Amino acid sequence: MKSDIEIARSIELKKIKQVAESVEIPRDEVENYGRYIAKIPTHLIDEEKVKKSNLILVTAITATKAGIGKTTVSIGLALGLNKIGKKAIVALREPSLGPCFGMKGGAAGGGYAQVLPMEKINLHFTGDFHAITSAHNMISALLDNYLYQHQADGFGLKEIIWRRVLDVNDRSLRSIVTGLGPSTNGITEESGFDITPASEIMAILCLATSLDDLRRRIENIILGFRFDGTPFTVKELGVAGAITVLLKDAINPNLVQTTEGTAAFVHGGPFANIAHGCNSILATKMAMTFGDYVVTEAGFGADLGAEKFYN
Repeated sequence: MKSDIEIARSIELKKIKQVAESVEIPRDEVENYGRYIAKIPTHLIDEEKVKKSNLILVTAITATKAGIGKTTVSIGLALGLNKIGKKAIVALREPSLGPCFGMKGGAAGGGYAQVLPMEKINLHFTGDFHAITSAHNMISALLDNYLYQHQADGFGLKEIIWRRVLDVNDRSLRSIVTGLGPSTNGITEESGFDITPASEIMAILCLATSLDDLRRRIENIILGFRFDGTPFTVKELGVAGAITVLLKDAINPNLVQTTEGTAAFVHGGPFANIAHGCNSILATKMAMTFGDYVVTEAGFGADLGAEKFYN
């Protein structure tokens, strides 16, 4: 039996504009990221078509450390539906580099049920995770700078709940102290790094229904609490517009293809244990605009990812 990567490399890929045309996405709306990956603008979503499409959720009973094969089943089901003449599209989460380089490995399916190009999807893809990481850590830097610049005015926070993120399993960075050294290095305080799929920005991006909605959600992020107990938000920090600009491309769903050349949207990747564990709402709606049947997955087991998906 060939390995996943041997199977992936044996498939002759279609140009991504051909894949788009196969589900009636206009060629001139396809924003190429190389030959086989593209972003599709959100303005193509048609809510009337979404209402007429059929959404199928794949879940599992008890997830294992190495996953349970929901992605493989989702892709396989979409392939099967297409095989019997149905217009089916699969919508999946993007892999995180942490699990890809950890015990779990890649998250692009397996065997002859994969989304391709598998190695690009599993690595940097279209840079969505990097954009989310940058946006999240930009807030961290601007918050620290705000505290530093306004300490002479008597401004301070009793508690800061906003941590940093990195798409790496780096145990040593889970709890750290920042601002050591001269006073120009900022205020000494405890902080730490979570993994990028645990970022609130990741969850927000996947729940947003438009760029304006994304900005609204970013503005409402609570960064910490003042000494009187009132929350301090990104809106009060005054940087919501700048953070939204960093995500202006990341918000558009990514189009790739399956091992049988059918359309697949792979977009967003919040973990189900700390967020909702589903691909973006925009990618699901995009798939439902152009497909009669859309297969998607929810993270972990039915009692976690599926429960959140239905809610």
